Amino acid sequence: MRVSVIGGSSIDDSEARIAEAVGRELADRGHTVVCGGLGGTMAAVCRGARAADDPAETIGILPGDRRSTANRFVTIPIATGIGHARNALVVQNGDAVIALAGGAGTLSEIGMAAVYDRPIVGLGTHDCEGIKALDRFEAVETPAEAVAVVEAAVDDGHVRDSD
Repeated sequence: MRVSVIGGSSIDDSEARIAEAVGRELADRGHTVVCGGLGGTMAAVCRGARAADDPAETIGILPGDRRSTANRFVTIPIATGIGHARNALVVQNGDAVIALAGGAGTLSEIGMAAVYDRPIVGLGTHDCEGIKALDRFEAVETPAEAVAVVEAAVDDGHVRDSD
């Protein structure tokens, strides 16, 4: 399964540790990471995924037109040249979304996940529970719980296209 992990481009050490743990958990369970390919949450989740005993593939969907701008932990960089509009592609290319700490860009991706009918798990991110348009959003407390919830949602058939 591909899981899009979204979050801020500037994060603190605690947020980086959480993102790395999410990446390791995804890799340990055999999943591919999709992200925006740059720094902050994106680098940390990819670093965690690549540091696992059986490293995961990491797809970075970049805002610019140069693959070389991807963080060093991205194994498959995809240059788009479309700036923040690439947020829709980050979400579309995952079967589910895990949202971590972030700002307006992360919030836009949470909204896109709802538009594209993706299961959305929040771990230390925006408080989206109770928002009718985001009825697929579920807040969790740990990286393991985040991955378990997206796995259950996808196993229950709550995903449009999982190939």
